[in-house]
Amino acid sequence: MAVRSAMLWMSAVGLLGACGGQPEQTPAPAGDDTVTTATQSLVPAPPTPFDSFLSIRGPLAVGSAVASNTGTSANYEGFTLTVAAHTQVALEVTHLGTGVGVDTGLFVYGPKTQYGYGFRPLYQDDDSGYGELSKIPLATFDAAGEYLVVVGWSNGLGKQYRLQAACVGGACVPNPTPAPANAPVTLAQFPLEGNLQALLNGANAYREDMYSFLDRYDFAWPYSTPASLDVAAAAVLAKSEYRGYRNDPTPDTYTYAAFQSRMYGQFQPLHQAILDTYGELGTNAQVKSYFREFSTGPNGDNWRTLNIILLPGSRHVLVYEQTAHEI
Repeated sequence: MAVRSAMLWMSAVGLLGACGGQPEQTPAPAGDDTVTTATQSLVPAPPTPFDSFLSIRGPLAVGSAVASNTGTSANYEGFTLTVAAHTQVALEVTHLGTGVGVDTGLFVYGPKTQYGYGFRPLYQDDDSGYGELSKIPLATFDAAGEYLVVVGWSNGLGKQYRLQAACVGGACVPNPTPAPANAPVTLAQFPLEGNLQALLNGANAYREDMYSFLDRYDFAWPYSTPASLDVAAAAVLAKSEYRGYRNDPTPDTYTYAAFQSRMYGQFQPLHQAILDTYGELGTNAQVKSYFREFSTGPNGDNWRTLNIILLPGSRHVLVYEQTAHEI
């Protein structure tokens, strides 16, 4: 990664939150408007600590957009995003309002504390938008506070870019309506938080014959009533990696409190940590469990349980797979 000067060229910025109107959909290519891809290098996350490597240009409100200019060299700019707990936002450097040929990266940090915004991106994307522009279709903010949205670019073409933040679910939805019957739960997988991964790793080192997996999925939910556990479980089982559990004819359903005793003892610290990490009430969380067993030969019996944990308030599904085998 190239070393960047700490002295940044301060580009002019226009804040469009008040005058830019509502977020706009990226239009489909028309005529000779061709999408160009895979011609620029990956835009890396800004060096940390990044206080001297980027300028914070101003606020970005949910439901609005801001515009700025890339200047003439590779660089980064940040915008503050203040949200309520359990807000869900789509962030995008839009084709409309961004100059041709601009190649961006998009990074989200926070929430802000007395030590800053942190050094590890909560969300990031390089080229999921139009052409080589960046798009994060779903960013779920579990904690209220101020976050930092950083736009980086690899090619300083002296052109404008436009960044928008659109509400897609949770606390930012004005006057939400009840969910339709059997409203789908569309899962998007994200990395597990570091504190949960550390607890999982420690428990997995305890016994050779017991091992567990924990995966995090988010789903956009703009409704006033919670998602269905059965629908969430069906979405998980639809994934090929869990197909071995589809033949369980009698899956069990638990309250979150009752589920704790179903976890092997060394993994039980995860039970409260999951609620704390995502700001979820234990009384809201629900669990559906599927069981399977098989043998790989003499003394090769295996027992596995797939536990689908729905956190309806925070719009997460945690998949906790618990395994044990003969030794």
